[in-house]
Amino acid sequence: MTESFPPADGLPPLPDQTPVVGQTKRWRWWIHLTLIGAYPLLGMALRTATGSVASGPALSGNVRGLLIVSGVEIVLFSLVFGLGWLASRASREELLFRWRPGWWVLPLGIAYSVAIRLALVVVIAVVVLIVLATQTATPETMQGFVQANRPDVETLVSVPAMRNDPAYFWLTLTLVSFVVAGLREEIWRAGTLAAMRALWPGAFASRAGQCVAVTLIAVLFGAMHLGMGPIAAVMAGVLGLLLGLIMILHKSIWPAVIAHGLFDATTLAILPWSLEKLHHVR
Repeated sequence: MTESFPPADGLPPLPDQTPVVGQTKRWRWWIHLTLIGAYPLLGMALRTATGSVASGPALSGNVRGLLIVSGVEIVLFSLVFGLGWLASRASREELLFRWRPGWWVLPLGIAYSVAIRLALVVVIAVVVLIVLATQTATPETMQGFVQANRPDVETLVSVPAMRNDPAYFWLTLTLVSFVVAGLREEIWRAGTLAAMRALWPGAFASRAGQCVAVTLIAVLFGAMHLGMGPIAAVMAGVLGLLLGLIMILHKSIWPAVIAHGLFDATTLAILPWSLEKLHHVR
């Protein structure tokens, strides 16, 4: 049975379940999942092997390095994703590549980015309250907790370059936020979800099953950010979960891509200012 499209396309509403085409052999989907699903582990292994984890920010500290790293990330992911797709020949429907819901994609992406930020503020507040409830809450313990657990963003970008180099600043807000992060990571999420639906349709093909699948994917996504600290890992996991739910809701990656890109861009835009204020908390 094939999936129908939304009324905006002039066709009947979408069903609750995203069907999986059963003609592709399972071993092909296993290749797809192995290549695409494990891509974050490959990227981490390469950065560790080349020593970039210890030598400085992952995105380099200058414009030339930023462009090179971004280009390598895009090309490497394209090759891995392309090989995975050649194995499974997943359709646009299975990969959630359809542009939905029409012109609403942009306003929904903006609204979702704001909602995600508010949700993360609540999550961080709850985590801080839980931690402080286990110890004597004083200004000193609060300052110590913030300083010890703040996200180590310096492992990702160069804060001095963000402050002093306009080209570096704007490239992080555009190329990095919307392409290297927003587009690439949501394609990865959708590709991994497609393989999980195809390999285990009984568990992950329904709407509820897909929510479980994106939760598992979000755990992996959060774990990949442990190098930035535990709070950053929790935030990344929650972010990944919310973006995955948006993707499932609209059966399209595009509202999630816009939301992800805007969230990252606004976060990076206020980064130099927020870190400067944080240093005054000491």
